[in-house]
Amino acid sequence: MPLALPYWGAAFLADSLPGTLATLRPDGTPHVVAVRFTWDPEAGQARVMTRGSTRKVHNLLNNPRAALFQMTGPRWITLEGSATVSDDPRRVARGVRDYARRYGVLPPSPPGRVVIEIEVDRVMACPASDRSGTVTGRSRCSSSLESPGAQAK
Repeated sequence: MPLALPYWGAAFLADSLPGTLATLRPDGTPHVVAVRFTWDPEAGQARVMTRGSTRKVHNLLNNPRAALFQMTGPRWITLEGSATVSDDPRRVARGVRDYARRYGVLPPSPPGRVVIEIEVDRVMACPASDRSGTVTGRSRCSSSLESPGAQAK
């Protein structure tokens, strides 16, 4: 069952903002890169288009845990989960279609293109303001929504 986002999260993730993807190198140090990504609310899945030869792909093949972060001003959201890397033409085509819908352009089409699919099991977010427009306190910016079993990962 897909994880529910905060009330403002779906609209925020539909904005054409870039994000950052964090993975772990084999030595355990973080690797953080700027990416464009898409969010599929029905599947509870985030997708990143890339090449199969990149450091992020190698990291995910070693350790599938990943985090995507998107921010604008004081508003931010982090999507965490387990990732798979696929070169299946149907899955790549879906990633391309969703990318074009979100960003208004087709993604680059390098040789060896793959899609990273992250099954999101934890969301942390800060809405920057509540529904009435009042700026929220720091304690409201650290909410964590987890799917059942997320602690075991």
